[in-house]
Amino acid sequence: MSERTSALDALVFGVDVQSGDVRGDAPSYALVVYDGEQLERDVVTHRKLLRRIEREKPALVATDNMYELAADKDALVHFLRELPDGTRLVQVTGDERPEPLSRVASRHGVPYGKDPMQEAEAAARLAATNVGQEVSAFTDTTRVKVARGRSTGKGGWSEDRYTRRIHGSVKEAARDVESSLDGANLDYEREVTEKYGGYANAVFEVEARPEDIPVSARRSGDVRIEVERLQRDGIEFEPLAKRRDHVLVGIDPGTTTAVALVDLDGTLLDVWSTRTADTAEVIEWIISRGRPVVVAADVTPMPETVEKIRRSFDAAGWTPERDLPVDEKQHRTRDHDYDNDHQRDAMAAALYAFDRHEDQFRRIARKVPAGVSRGEVTARVVAGEESVEAALADLTEEPDEEDEETEHAPRELTDEEKRIRQLESQVDRLQSHVEDLRETVSEKDDRIAELEDELTEARREERRDARERRQVSRLERETDRLEREVDERDERIAELEDKLARLKQLWKLDHSNFTDVAAQKKDLVPVKPVDKFTKDAIRRAHDDYGLAEDDVVYLRDASGAGRSTAERLAEVNPRVVLKEGGISDVADDVLFEHEIPVGPADDVTLQEVDELAVARESEVEAVVDDWHDRAEQRRLERKSDQLDRLISEHRAERRHDSRSSSP
Repeated sequence: MSERTSALDALVFGVDVQSGDVRGDAPSYALVVYDGEQLERDVVTHRKLLRRIEREKPALVATDNMYELAADKDALVHFLRELPDGTRLVQVTGDERPEPLSRVASRHGVPYGKDPMQEAEAAARLAATNVGQEVSAFTDTTRVKVARGRSTGKGGWSEDRYTRRIHGSVKEAARDVESSLDGANLDYEREVTEKYGGYANAVFEVEARPEDIPVSARRSGDVRIEVERLQRDGIEFEPLAKRRDHVLVGIDPGTTTAVALVDLDGTLLDVWSTRTADTAEVIEWIISRGRPVVVAADVTPMPETVEKIRRSFDAAGWTPERDLPVDEKQHRTRDHDYDNDHQRDAMAAALYAFDRHEDQFRRIARKVPAGVSRGEVTARVVAGEESVEAALADLTEEPDEEDEETEHAPRELTDEEKRIRQLESQVDRLQSHVEDLRETVSEKDDRIAELEDELTEARREERRDARERRQVSRLERETDRLEREVDERDERIAELEDKLARLKQLWKLDHSNFTDVAAQKKDLVPVKPVDKFTKDAIRRAHDDYGLAEDDVVYLRDASGAGRSTAERLAEVNPRVVLKEGGISDVADDVLFEHEIPVGPADDVTLQEVDELAVARESEVEAVVDDWHDRAEQRRLERKSDQLDRLISEHRAERRHDSRSSSP
């Protein structure tokens, strides 16, 4: 099962000593350059290795022993300091107590051989799959120092002016550095030493690596800038990838995909859901957090997407005998928080899969001795269908040791050995012929070396072309996305322009200070139509051309409105409401209580202009006056009804009192 967390898009150098020793003179190294697809092999000197690292800037330099590249700790620190920004040294066999390379390669399914070139290849392949420990002598804090580039002694003019100019240049450069750090949103602490005319120096301690800082070391004229990572007290090791334990994975596929991770003790580790990620992104999310032993679903048979993910990890599968009911899933996940039903289903699948394997996990744990990975054994037994004993034997198997040389006491030669010695004289006669052949071989080797150099250059060019093609594809996809956004914005602009045109027309109708409109306006007043007497229709009309106080509102269909709808229209406080058809008693009472005139639209001559309308002011005034007359009569009738009711109530009370007082 691959543990690689992302596609390799950079070079990895695998290095192993070919001959000699770094503590002696002129060691040579077996070098394997690996880009995730192709391998390039070469034998280089220590100096040539450093030049290639500087020129090609690999992402990782991998070795099975870091002290094959440096004689001691100080030399190792110097080596790490000289590495290009972004290049890391990796010891694939572990930290201070490394394992044999053969064992690490076997555990991760990487080809291994004892030849130095094979060991270099194994180191490169292991590092490319995020196996190993990064060797670090520096923290992730970088010191950026801006200081004087020359002495403040007398220059070509007076000493004061000369010193002031230098300090002013340092201050200006420090401000540029600070602006660059702020622009990159980097955290830093600043300490300045102020001197006459500006700064003698400014020191920034930035919480980032040099390659992440938009400032480079330079020296020009009055100012020099130094960029240096802060050194640790000693050599430290950090896993190339975060440790990923063996887990059980529950997946709920669909428009929204949810994934849940549970460890081998049944503890929920993480849960995640997405509507945008594809299967590859889901697999990468799982890889970054754990190594699946079991992949589970909450339905049977296992969905095709879940089966595809299971096969990608060579993990065991689990599905229930029947689809898990909602109430059982809710009960099993009652102690855990989740954002949606998809996360709940994924959690339930993982937890039920753990319940199914819990006894098996405990039996395996009891048999695993200290020092052996319980998760690795569990994965081999559950997913690989091995026995516990076979898995333990494979994981604890020691690499074959070199056969010890043995010495033999001198003895008398046999007849065959005597014959061999007689033939040795014939071999001597062939030596001259061998020398001729060696010269021929040497010429062939030179030609092969030339062809290998050409092949290396061709492969390097091919890698560059492949990277450029990938970049072009990414840019084309980004261009398509931006074009879609432009089209959407153009459509939105067209809609807003149409709306603006309608509003301008309405505004002109409502303002008499435009000479080109005033002559035609005469007795006209703008009318704002509302299709139906509903809240949605009122809202749409307000969004299209705005409803405001003292507007003339035209209800094309006044039927069906209730109290809340009438109150919504009353909030606008229109001048008058012209209606088509009858209006409900409830709505009429609400508008009457708010003293909003209501009249039939047939009493007014309406002329519609697109979505708007106009009417004559005199006719509108007539409707308003008519409503006021009717409203006054309505109030009198209400008062009369109230008076009659009071008189009736008073008479009823008197009759009741007279009956109560009679003997």
